[in-house]
Amino acid sequence: MGLDGLVTTADWSSLAGGVRLVATDLDGTLLRHDGSVSAFTVDTFARARADGFPIVFVTGRPPRWLPVVADATGHSGVAICANGAAVMDLATGALLDSHPISPETIDEVVRALRAELPAIGFAAEWVTETGESGTDFGHEHAFVPRYVVGDAARDHDVRDLTSGRTVVKLLARVLGTGHDADSFLDHALEHVAHLVTVTHSNADDVLLEMSAAGVSKGTSLAAYAEGLGLVAADVAAAGDMPNDVPMLAWAGVGLAVEGAHPAVLDAADAVLPGPDDDGVARFLAAVLDS
Repeated sequence: MGLDGLVTTADWSSLAGGVRLVATDLDGTLLRHDGSVSAFTVDTFARARADGFPIVFVTGRPPRWLPVVADATGHSGVAICANGAAVMDLATGALLDSHPISPETIDEVVRALRAELPAIGFAAEWVTETGESGTDFGHEHAFVPRYVVGDAARDHDVRDLTSGRTVVKLLARVLGTGHDADSFLDHALEHVAHLVTVTHSNADDVLLEMSAAGVSKGTSLAAYAEGLGLVAADVAAAGDMPNDVPMLAWAGVGLAVEGAHPAVLDAADAVLPGPDDDGVARFLAAVLDS
């Protein structure tokens, strides 16, 4: 809708009527900084589950980082992971669908970005066969993970690391270039936007997240909704970072949380309270009461 047309925080409940599916990002949107949620959120999710009302998590996280969220929230439905590149059944841990990046595309992306930034380091998330659970992670020695992954595979070249694997997410980080998250994204878009979908999910972390061309939170949410017989007008989606923009732009009701990235505020119809104030759960409760 754009910043000038945003519904004020106090008026967001007016958009709850007619919503038949709520989709929410996790980190910075639903989850507090420590990964927790309030008792009110847990109770509201339980109420939705009892009413048969669908909620879907739509996150940049890989499937391996979802069980802890399912435990914290009590949600046992579907999670769209890796920015739309994987779909997971939280109840069983099974991978329901995936949209991989081809080896040829990975090679082109690595060549293009490394030619511009020789010190760049790459990492990747890959999935097991459909029907099995989880993803695996590996990174080049030049890539410095934000979180320690003890069993991560390591190699000098991500192309060797991912050979023969079904890669759903390619990551890139470079240190000491003077880039912030937004400028690094803009720089990458100039060189590889024709090859992959490129975004970021943390304004404080200079990290690129890449999925197959045309794959985003928005495209996978649209496909999931269609499978339920729903259209964009039936869906409300909440988020806080640039990787959320495609789903907010697609959904009939796009919801930013307080403190969201400017690109998200520009795409949103209204602003919810942040995760510390249960904004998503409060909107969901308004939907259930409407």
